[in-house]
Amino acid sequence: MTAKEIFKKVRKIEIKTRGLSNQIFAGQYHSSFKGRGMAFSEVREYQYGDDVRNIDWNVTARFNNPYIKIFEEEREMTVMLLIDVSASHQFGTIESFKQDVITEIAAVLSFSAIKNNDKVGVIFFSDKIEKFIPPKKGSTHILRIIRELVDFKAESKGTDVSEALKFLTNAIKKRCTAFVLSDFKSPNFKDALKIANNKHDLMAVRIFDKRENDIPNVGLIQLEDAETGETKWIDTSSAAIRRYYAESARKNEIIAKETFKKSGVDMAEISTGTDYVKPLVAMFKKREARA
Repeated sequence: MTAKEIFKKVRKIEIKTRGLSNQIFAGQYHSSFKGRGMAFSEVREYQYGDDVRNIDWNVTARFNNPYIKIFEEEREMTVMLLIDVSASHQFGTIESFKQDVITEIAAVLSFSAIKNNDKVGVIFFSDKIEKFIPPKKGSTHILRIIRELVDFKAESKGTDVSEALKFLTNAIKKRCTAFVLSDFKSPNFKDALKIANNKHDLMAVRIFDKRENDIPNVGLIQLEDAETGETKWIDTSSAAIRRYYAESARKNEIIAKETFKKSGVDMAEISTGTDYVKPLVAMFKKREARA
């Protein structure tokens, strides 16, 4: 891709994702994370409509009148994006590759973060740490991240989510909000996930393509594993073979879901060629309701 082509693609992504961030995500993002990093400021008398969970019972008992605690947000917050750049993301059968969807979502989250005056950093990973961009503020920094997303070439093809989570735990000392964007075709990462989630506030965004779960009946075809380079011929006219691949994909999906659920990590699932706004907003609202 030439420099001119990269610039055009970055600009197109910027226009689309900045607009989505302004219209939808900034407010939702803000309300979803406003409960994190709150510092006590003062107390005042209770007013109709105040959240009863914020009543200061000690002051209330002393003055025999309800008082509530007032909190101010501790800024700034740090947002880390853990981006899977393994070869399996160079796949997509409906409108776009998984890699393209990840790029747009990462851009939307980044613009939402800087609207809230937060820092944004990125960890690009495959089966190793490919690149680390330390957290910073500002539109110039976000555009650099988008350029990297558009033009980044990983050295390795495999996937190891554990490596990214371990690096996050060690590299980011203060508590942050971290989004892991991947198809999670990875070895077991539950131990690293638990450790990272104890220190940081983690969320997962699983990107998949429907054809990974549903191979069509198109006769004899050659398949290649993007991460290992292994190729094989399969007869898709065989219902048993199609069922085998569907069950294997489903098994990986179930393992990922159970891993996140047991660790208390929220997850959004997004298919290529579909609207990613709704599942992201749903994840944010779920967190807001629980806060």
